Amino acid sequence: MLSESKCKEIREHLEKSQNPVFYYDNDADGLCSFLIFSRFLGRGKGIAVRSYPDLNVSYAQKARELGADAVFILDKLILDPEFLKALKELSLPVIWIDHHELQGKSFEADESFFTYNPIYGKPKSSEPVTYWAQKICRRKEDIWIAVMGCIADHYMPDFAEDFRQQYPELWSKNINKPFDAYYRTEIGKLARALNFGLKDSITNVVHLQQYLIKCMSPSEVLADVAGNAQFRNTYEKLNSKYNSLLEQALLCKQGALVFFSYGGDTSMSSQLSNELVYRFSDCVIGVAYINAGITNISLRGDNVRDILARILPKLTNATGGGHPKAVGARIQSAELPKFRELLSEEV
Repeated sequence: MLSESKCKEIREHLEKSQNPVFYYDNDADGLCSFLIFSRFLGRGKGIAVRSYPDLNVSYAQKARELGADAVFILDKLILDPEFLKALKELSLPVIWIDHHELQGKSFEADESFFTYNPIYGKPKSSEPVTYWAQKICRRKEDIWIAVMGCIADHYMPDFAEDFRQQYPELWSKNINKPFDAYYRTEIGKLARALNFGLKDSITNVVHLQQYLIKCMSPSEVLADVAGNAQFRNTYEKLNSKYNSLLEQALLCKQGALVFFSYGGDTSMSSQLSNELVYRFSDCVIGVAYINAGITNISLRGDNVRDILARILPKLTNATGGGHPKAVGARIQSAELPKFRELLSEEV
């Protein structure tokens, strides 16, 4: 976990910055952590990071263009050394807040580079970045944002009961697990909508950020108002497509493995794999998004990180990693049949 002194340090970094830029992972945990920090400060610009698996050097120029005086990296498990080098040349302090075990190159903290990760604290833990953002900023009016980010990242926060009492209409009966909340409550519907909204164009994601920063309550997120018309349209369109893909994926169970592959112009692998493991909790889930020569794969289930670690060396230039029960991989599309065969053998 992050100690009280570490949380205080992060708060000081935030308060010291006058024009911070937040690079966040392109999911609800990343977005919600940015929203909490930005609403707390009343300033700051957010950049959704779509490069995978690392935060690559192409993003460094945005810090210069936006006139950043500090850079915060939220929920991104791999950093490109060239990205950090470019920021160092700009003399910008970098504050990296994450909750994954280190993947790729390690970096030593110094006077301009600060790392915070509960997985290396005492005791060891892996709460989402949104959880720590809420603990650091402590704004009761943002608890709904914090709950969205946490349950979307498969974590039930210790402030869930406070949220339920404040917003009973957004909760349901017999909600015991994070994905119960994500798939069976109104706040979960809003969290799922954010993940779809992040798949829109960069311009529209910026508009979504600006709209959410101003929202006073969760009832405004999907309200029928002009300020979020594009977001609602994107959500409705992608949600319809998602439900169609889910129907197909539900038919792909073979023994203890559910493996589904698809293509198209929008990746939904993470969302599909999460719902499939919720529905088939005793299975290993694999969802593969084929995009020309590269395929991105989401795996869910017990020990999938260990399984993936055994498979990757048998493939060509394959990468991946994540949590013990939730990982992502990137492979050559030509090797997808081989990946599926190896996964089936492991299961």
